Amino acid sequence: GYLTASSASAYSMVSLVQHFAPIMNEGGSVLSLTYIASEKVIPGYGGGMSSAKAQLESDTRVLAFEAGRKYKIRVNTISAGPLKSRAASAIGGGEKGKKTFIEYAIDYSRANAPLAQDLYADDVGATGLFLSSPMARCVTGVTMYVDNGLHAMGMALDSVAMQQE
Repeated sequence: GYLTASSASAYSMVSLVQHFAPIMNEGGSVLSLTYIASEKVIPGYGGGMSSAKAQLESDTRVLAFEAGRKYKIRVNTISAGPLKSRAASAIGGGEKGKKTFIEYAIDYSRANAPLAQDLYADDVGATGLFLSSPMARCVTGVTMYVDNGLHAMGMALDSVAMQQE
């Protein structure tokens, strides 16, 4: 439940930084993955994971300061939009003939994000590569959204309320 989600999704990064920062190279980078459910209600994404992701994002900012000052390393997190991974496919659904949570999320993103295109693991990976590289040497404590701009939207375009009469 709740404590397991917090331990797996947030505390694990704190522990990793605590143990590995002392042996990391100066200018090194620590990355984690989060999700927009940390700050917005996403029906179907529960079990304490929303709170755990909010904790992870807060820990990212605190660790950016603490590990940056003490070890001269950077700490960031990537908020990936919906993409069909093995882990994501396990969230919700599963009934024969019905969409899974991630299939609904992908359809919603395609209908409402500023960039109406599929998101791929390589897109998230390329952002991780950038954040780990010297090109991002001054970037720390950020939540980097890789979601085709969905996080910027305040109203769903495919909402019934948006349809013209």
